Amino acid sequence: MASTCCIWACYPLSWSLGWGAGYPWVGQQRHCWGCWGWRPWPCITTSSSRRIAGYWRGLPGGGPLLPPPLFLCPVANDFFQFQQFRIDQSACAQKVSTDACLLGAAADLTAATHILDIGTGTGLLALMAAQRAPQATIEALEIDPAAAAQAAANVAASPWASRIRVYPLSLAAYAAALPLSSAGTDRPFSHIICNPPFFRRSLAPPDAARATARHEGVGSLTFDDLVTFAAARLRPGGTLTVLLPPPEMQRFEQIVLAAGLPAQARLVVRHRPGGRVTRCITQFGGVGPLAAHERSLVIQDAAGGYSAEFRALLAGFYLAL
Repeated sequence: MASTCCIWACYPLSWSLGWGAGYPWVGQQRHCWGCWGWRPWPCITTSSSRRIAGYWRGLPGGGPLLPPPLFLCPVANDFFQFQQFRIDQSACAQKVSTDACLLGAAADLTAATHILDIGTGTGLLALMAAQRAPQATIEALEIDPAAAAQAAANVAASPWASRIRVYPLSLAAYAAALPLSSAGTDRPFSHIICNPPFFRRSLAPPDAARATARHEGVGSLTFDDLVTFAAARLRPGGTLTVLLPPPEMQRFEQIVLAAGLPAQARLVVRHRPGGRVTRCITQFGGVGPLAAHERSLVIQDAAGGYSAEFRALLAGFYLAL
């Protein structure tokens, strides 16, 4: 049984609240107020939730000025259904988020033949890569055993099970197991994608698996680990694509430039027109000019719905846009 994406999400699919909006925008938002990760459509509710939501909003086409009471709203988020695959995530500390969907859809996978997804979590990035790059094989690493097992199950249930392999390993353990030779087999990857942990000075959550997924530090992936691996294991002309908030991306770019992988392209993300940049998706390595080409994407349009560029980017994945 599916449940909703966050604590406010027991509305019918025809309407929900945008992050920070404060009021419902009927028939426009496909995500929910209160989602720290900007979790995407679909908010697939239980029948009881739909009945509660229908009662709460009153007359057809109407809506309350405030969200329903907290005690009426389910909090679990067991799965997300995409157009061509499903993500079960009950065992994963890091759930499906708009951040991950943006990275999976925006990463340049041109001529991809062998892709590595570092920190796959639910397996979402690996599955999006398999859908977008039908000629590529994908390897996915996940340090948390429970999440790795669920990612493997998601892959097995997908149309691309034969092209994706999930390893329940840290990056260090995986690197140690890779073959070393003078024939180039120690540099096997055309593309590496990663949404690395980046919290450093904030209080870590009590859930150890979630702390590992989100907080840089002992036991989790560090920027230096990621850059060192990419510099050693990318093929000539290969690319590393990561998503980070702007301050962390600035720090990451200093590390990766010193390793000889200059930024080639950058997508800056804002939630709404005129808002601050909240995320950067940057591609490093490859071939081309040293000055990174920068594009901009706004998630919401002025009316509060998904923007045209967001719809175009995720059109092959979300159930409804």
